[in-house]
Amino acid sequence: MEVLLKKLADLRERFLRTKALLDIDRKMVREKELRLRMSEPDFWDDRAAAAQIGREAEALFAEVKEWGAMEKEIREAEELTALARQEDGGDLLTELAEKAEELEKKFADLEFLSLFSDKYDHDNALLAIHAGTGGVDAQDWAQMLERMYLRFSERQGWQAEILDRNYGNEAGIKSVVLRLAGPWAYGYLKSENGPHRLLRNSPFNADGLRQTSYASVEVIPEIKDDGTVVIKDDDLRIDVFRSSGPGGQSVNTTDSAIRIVHLPTGLTVSCQSERSQHQNKENALKILKTKLYQLALEEKEAEERRLRGEVQQAAWSSQIRSYCLYGKRYIKDHRTNYETANIDAVLDGDLKAFMEAYLKWLKEERRSGLK
Repeated sequence: MEVLLKKLADLRERFLRTKALLDIDRKMVREKELRLRMSEPDFWDDRAAAAQIGREAEALFAEVKEWGAMEKEIREAEELTALARQEDGGDLLTELAEKAEELEKKFADLEFLSLFSDKYDHDNALLAIHAGTGGVDAQDWAQMLERMYLRFSERQGWQAEILDRNYGNEAGIKSVVLRLAGPWAYGYLKSENGPHRLLRNSPFNADGLRQTSYASVEVIPEIKDDGTVVIKDDDLRIDVFRSSGPGGQSVNTTDSAIRIVHLPTGLTVSCQSERSQHQNKENALKILKTKLYQLALEEKEAEERRLRGEVQQAAWSSQIRSYCLYGKRYIKDHRTNYETANIDAVLDGDLKAFMEAYLKWLKEERRSGLK
């Protein structure tokens, strides 16, 4: 009984300390202020500003709700423990001990969410994978990464949608674009942005020689189509073609796949996941708007860094993570130095430890003024 009481008391202390650190009470007040603003008759006069307020209110509501639910569960567990102490309830104590363990795990997950501090962390994510150097091995590696992120999405309970996939001629994929929708999707996945290196004995040559392959991962937050990004029809070149499958096979009897080129910037997006040309065009435009919005943000951030006299390292200058599948067998993140030998679990989507290490590293980098 005393052990259980101490565990709950420690949990409450940690909860209150973290809640104060994250200023949850202030966020609750802010969310209510935004809701009042959203109820005013002139709210939608400025659609871009209204959309931004709506996104902020939605993110605050989700965060405040999670902390409120956690506080309620801790309070109920404390009340039941006090009752069990009075009535000497043996069965109830066993149940409460299990509940305390469950609350510990829930709070650990909530503490993890406290690492999310960027504006778009709560948004859905668009994740693109491109096979790099390494020939057919690189294309196979790109497909392995696709499976890894789809498995991670499944573990998180997210919705995953393949917007575009370009198969390799022999095996694997040349590229794929995924839409991953769920709470904090971008916050989790932004850690994956950059080149990923695979070292292994190649299954694609008779001698099984060691092969180094690369694939790049690009992650951007999905923006809501709220009129923030306006694209002129004259700025687009739209091509239609037949969807292709493994080995270059045509998988559609009609020209339903869409490729859109944004002429002012040269950005190119394609989509062939749907049988409908209209749906593919809609998805491609959604990707293009998100990329244009991200490009505008990056240009703004680059100008702010220039004015501050800061120099940012090139994001694509070197691999962010190595996956060694021979000899010592390990996976290592070169930014955080986090390393594991549990290769199979990671490739099956067990990525949270890498993501947590990255978020802690990013927080420390920003604190020290390097980012």
